[in-house]
Amino acid sequence: MALRQILADNLRRARVAAGLSQEELADAAGVDRTYVSALERCKYAASLDVMERLATALSVNPASLLADVGDVSAHVGRT
Repeated sequence: MALRQILADNLRRARVAAGLSQEELADAAGVDRTYVSALERCKYAASLDVMERLATALSVNPASLLADVGDVSAHVGRT
């Protein structure tokens, strides 16, 4: 699976698990809601800085946003 698709899937999964709307996540991460939507639809590639801000807003390890779903080790050690 393409890395951009993995990010999109993991971002959506983490956002829903956190009980956040795209707008709430965007506000917490300091990005526009349409940007979060575009990331979840694989329209844009996020920079490392943006991925770090999204992970912080979601209280997850940044590496978990890029981990293949089958890679359980990336989800260990959440921040």
